[in-house]
Amino acid sequence: MNITWLLSRMKPVFFVTIIFTADQIALTAQDAVDFFRANCTSCHTIGGGRLTGPDLKNVTQRKDRAWLVQFLQSPQAMIDRGDAYALKLKQESRDVVMPTINGMTPALAELLLAMIEAESKLPKSQFAGLQISDRPFTQQDVELGKALFMGHKKLANGGPPCVICHTFKGAEGFGGGRLGPDLSRVYERLEGRKAMGAWLYAPATPTMSSTFKKAAMKPDEEILPLLALFESTARAGSEDDRTGTAGFFTVGFVVAAVCLGLFAVIWSGRFRAVRTRLVESSTPKVLGGRS
Repeated sequence: MNITWLLSRMKPVFFVTIIFTADQIALTAQDAVDFFRANCTSCHTIGGGRLTGPDLKNVTQRKDRAWLVQFLQSPQAMIDRGDAYALKLKQESRDVVMPTINGMTPALAELLLAMIEAESKLPKSQFAGLQISDRPFTQQDVELGKALFMGHKKLANGGPPCVICHTFKGAEGFGGGRLGPDLSRVYERLEGRKAMGAWLYAPATPTMSSTFKKAAMKPDEEILPLLALFESTARAGSEDDRTGTAGFFTVGFVVAAVCLGLFAVIWSGRFRAVRTRLVESSTPKVLGGRS
């Protein structure tokens, strides 16, 4: 085999591979901020205080970089191994464990830590957290939040109403969807306005993230009324009792029975089995002949 010929054939492939890899690394570096915004801001700020997870300002000064890179790749694995600092973070986050993010590599973790270091040095980071009014909620806020939740009032950026996937105690009609959790006490679970507001602005679950990525809710016009609704339902202290589901099936059964009855009346003279008619028409003749 001609080795020179073989190497000449392999060289373009080799260079294409190197160029492609370098391009991927550069792209990841450029998108570090976008990655953080899409995956981290629902639970973390940089200089804005704790949400569900800790404030990440100067996080590289709290633990060594190697530990942080390892934790970012697999938080649950660190907890399962009994790492003391990982267990401390879990306890401080009310036993909420940071999910493992798809595609989190050592290189990406390093880029994110570098970005956090840079943001930590600024007077105010762009990730300082959602700026939302701290005024007291009103009954008008609650009613507007309910209208947004149920879809009676459309979200400004075209996002779907919450009722498609969620429900809450007091939802109208047959209640809401069951794809997502009952939100009756979510305000209580996330411990208030700040953490709940950040979650609504940048939800981290796969379904909500893809749905609201280009349809973010407006802080004061939409998120604030929804927070008022959730605060109100949390104070009620109970979750949806699913009577809406029972009502849905009951109404469905009644409507089906009525429809079947109407069909039977409307088509009472419909064509029936041929053999039945033949037997019925011939029976008197047979009996008459025998008598």
